[in-house]
Amino acid sequence: MIVQACINGARPSDFHPKLPLTARAMASDAAACVAVGAAELHIHPRNADGRESLGAIDDTVLAVRRACPGTLIGVSTGAWIENDEERTRAAIAGWRELPDYASVNLSEADAPAVMALLRERGVGIEAGLATVADARRFVALAGHDRVLRILIEIDIQDLPAARNEADGIAAVLERAGVRRQILLHGVDATVWPFVKIAHQRRWSTRVGLEDGKTLADGAVAKDNAEIVTAAAAVFRGAPAG
Repeated sequence: MIVQACINGARPSDFHPKLPLTARAMASDAAACVAVGAAELHIHPRNADGRESLGAIDDTVLAVRRACPGTLIGVSTGAWIENDEERTRAAIAGWRELPDYASVNLSEADAPAVMALLRERGVGIEAGLATVADARRFVALAGHDRVLRILIEIDIQDLPAARNEADGIAAVLERAGVRRQILLHGVDATVWPFVKIAHQRRWSTRVGLEDGKTLADGAVAKDNAEIVTAAAAVFRGAPAG
């Protein structure tokens, strides 16, 4: 059971004043999150003009790794980043500073090819499942058990519906005999309820400005470190607030 810090994601620059967008800012922010309880990091590198880029992986991962030696670092391979399957594959094939793992969205058409390429490069895979359909696709893939972990990541804002979808995904995994670590996270309105559910089920979770900017009481957090501090407290058995 870990708390992973997702420090920026695809959020726009005006989402929060402390949203880290440069390699230097991400490294500093990541170190602050690790200091207060983040066991791992999930980052979305940006290029010089502030846009997400798989081509910015090398410089950013190196900066974060130097700031947080020994901490596992993950990145996204989301199709929207390069908006082209061939460019996505070429960027991954060209990485020199390899992340420890990368998330792959099973809702994306090229997910199996991206997963195969990551395995060739020795990069761990977080299999991102947002729907029951994603889970069914995942368990039908050859070698689906050769992933680092499963992300159950629900973007539904209605909590009962979001919980039903998460339960449905977990049921598909259980029927298929999948025995990989599960990391559950929500987005915006479901972040803190899902932190509590993850703790109850002895799953991992993630929090940070990629997923939401508020604390459990609805107040806007000062920064990523404050969000991670609150989630780490839940995992120690303290209330979220």
